[in-house]
Amino acid sequence: MIQTLAPDLRCIRAPNPSPMTEKGTNTYLLGRTDIALIDPGPKDTKHLEAILTALSPGQRISHILVTHSHHDHSGLVPELAQATGAPVYGFGPSHAGRSALMDRLAQDNILAGGEGIDPDFAPDVILPDLTQIAGTDWSLTAHWTPGHMANHLSFEWHEGRALFTGDIVMGWASSLISPPDGDVGQFFTSLDRLESVNADILFAGHGAPIHAPRERIEWLRSHRTERLRAAQAALTRDPQNLEALIPQLYADVPQKMWPAAARNLLATLIELENRGVCQSDPAPGLNAHFRLP
Repeated sequence: MIQTLAPDLRCIRAPNPSPMTEKGTNTYLLGRTDIALIDPGPKDTKHLEAILTALSPGQRISHILVTHSHHDHSGLVPELAQATGAPVYGFGPSHAGRSALMDRLAQDNILAGGEGIDPDFAPDVILPDLTQIAGTDWSLTAHWTPGHMANHLSFEWHEGRALFTGDIVMGWASSLISPPDGDVGQFFTSLDRLESVNADILFAGHGAPIHAPRERIEWLRSHRTERLRAAQAALTRDPQNLEALIPQLYADVPQKMWPAAARNLLATLIELENRGVCQSDPAPGLNAHFRLP
């Protein structure tokens, strides 16, 4: 189903509902003639057909923009690029933008991770932070907003006073932060960046439009800060592994979601270690033990 969200903006939801994607991935079509498509979505023939049939006579997809290279956002890129001939724009391949620490831990295979990563993603056009892109009737600025994933971009739509936020800000849940691709410190920095844009509305990768951006961003900041506080409070001088900490810190979360919670907790503990209030043995990873310094 195609939903009109604003003048020159439509949304097609991909048929991939799940506990991690809510009702599905949002694919946005921006423009009247030259169409900027934001987040192709998962590799799905029906979704590709829905995108192509949404084009009216005289319209063409001129830009394929990808917020980040999780399969549910970038999986359809090859088929869509072949069908339209449009170039693909993104921050870089899936490893681009990692912090030095996360890059080192990833190379040592300590963190495992890689949930849903598209290893073959390779944009035709690299968009460094604050790059501007324009079509005949729209203009965007790419903001590098890592945290959920290191190569994550958000797109500021100037004419609509809006932001396309991918998975860094969603209306229905907080973002999964799974190292080495997710980074809590980067997440906080990205929230500050998004808040500074002062958009009137946020169009997320999943869920409904967010009409109170500042309130939502502040909630996400407070939520993540509380997770940090709670994790630090749970640490003792005696080492504890993730299996011991999860029931203490995520008792309010259904147990079927504890594997994802473990990834979030690992990211939290890495951030606490960066701040000097946690110590891991050995290096931080799924099998490590964590304690107060």
